[in-house]
Amino acid sequence: MRLHLLGTGGADGVPALYSDTRVSRYAREHGGKDVRSRSAALLDGHIKIDFGPDTWAQVVREGLDARDWSSVVFTHADADHLAVEELQYSLFPFNGFEAAGFVIYGNNRIVDSVWRRYPDWPFEVVLTESFVPFECCDYRVTPIRAKHGAEGEDAQNLIIEQGGRSLLYATDTGIWEEPTWEYLRDFRLDLLVLECTEGFVLTPYNGHLDIEEFRLVVARMRDMGTVTDTTKIVTTHHSHNGEGTHAELEAALGPEGVVVGYDGLMIDI
Repeated sequence: MRLHLLGTGGADGVPALYSDTRVSRYAREHGGKDVRSRSAALLDGHIKIDFGPDTWAQVVREGLDARDWSSVVFTHADADHLAVEELQYSLFPFNGFEAAGFVIYGNNRIVDSVWRRYPDWPFEVVLTESFVPFECCDYRVTPIRAKHGAEGEDAQNLIIEQGGRSLLYATDTGIWEEPTWEYLRDFRLDLLVLECTEGFVLTPYNGHLDIEEFRLVVARMRDMGTVTDTTKIVTTHHSHNGEGTHAELEAALGPEGVVVGYDGLMIDI
């Protein structure tokens, strides 16, 4: 499997639109890996994970063709992950297609958002639930419940398996509650993509991870055997408010065997 990180930024990206933080200023001045669009990924060229407001720019930057996507799998309904208005461009009258070329998979709020906006459009939409695996093409996808999202939303992180390989794509996790930890005991990961949104700024907010919480989550996953010495660990969903440039995050996490993710990174397992 190949996971292509199309975006590795938090909700407002880096540099943030209205921000004058040190990290935003650095990204504007230096570009490169410090510029982070809103988090999204593409698996093996055809399973799109999240469809946020930067999708068009990511497709153009990476030389992709959205018509190759067989599925769009959502994690949750926050605006940086779901740009529902953008889905319409897959269909007539914006082109000649009378059916979208992809199936939409998402939680309760995703499904509600799509059908509220497009009640009569020919989208194929599948409701996903935490801890209930489903087949997507020839992949097995298992959503696990994140500690994130609006009240009443089943916010999800995604375990994806194929051919004896497995990955966990985990943006917007918070510190998982015990049912999620217990469920993870049955998995051995080849790749862990895990958010480090708050970076070096330790906050009491429990819907995202700072760098110390990131380390605690990885350590617990090692202790339970879900992460092993051969698991690739990559960060994503970085905020400019986390007070870490790409190089600073690398200096902190690189010696621990963690790859700091960046827009355009491809990871093979």
